[in-house]
Amino acid sequence: MKIARNLPNTITCLNLLSGTIAVIVGIEGNFLLSVYLVLLASLFDFMDGFAARLLKAYSPMGKELDSLADLVSFGFAPAILLYKEYSLTQGMSVLTFMPLLIIIASALRLAKFNIDTHQSENFIGMPTPTNAIIICMLMHFSLNNQFLESITGSIWFIPVFSIIMSALLISKIPMFSLKFKSLKWEGNEKRISIIIVAMILLVISIFSGITWSASLLATFVIYLLINVIEFSIKFFALKQ
Repeated sequence: MKIARNLPNTITCLNLLSGTIAVIVGIEGNFLLSVYLVLLASLFDFMDGFAARLLKAYSPMGKELDSLADLVSFGFAPAILLYKEYSLTQGMSVLTFMPLLIIIASALRLAKFNIDTHQSENFIGMPTPTNAIIICMLMHFSLNNQFLESITGSIWFIPVFSIIMSALLISKIPMFSLKFKSLKWEGNEKRISIIIVAMILLVISIFSGITWSASLLATFVIYLLINVIEFSIKFFALKQ
């Protein structure tokens, strides 16, 4: 029983290990492997929460460990990918270090999450795994699409993109969690709808010959847009 209760923290450590290796290979310029390792880390991140709920093995240490792992896997690793990509295409300048804002924003976002009792069900600000998946899918898609590569390789794209992602991480925009607590439709309408959209986009990408990362990128962009639009509607409604 004691071994079972340590299973969630063990899975979290696998998340941390995957993210750490992703940073190393990203610095070495192996972008593709780094992207896959971040995706593996996101799988472990989902599994540790699922295991904790299944075994009822919640602990303050597990919460802190999860945030530390997420900072590396979903803050540091994707930021390094953007930094390395920009340094290779544009050289070294002040703009080269703009992706490092994502690390700071991720740390602030995770620290706030640990002490904020209003984020037990949903999130305030973009979740760090969402940040990582959008960045990694953008990188993967650009590696397989010359037009997108020409856009992401421009002098201003990565710096501006880094600022936007950092702002979303520390924003006060409420965002619904993608983690299921039950398999019922009621209470999971948005989550199930996102999965359906992801499946449709994946089928479209397969039959149109577009790389699979495009469908995942589009899915998470849609997820962000839903939350931003809902927040904007409520914000302007209150102002009237």
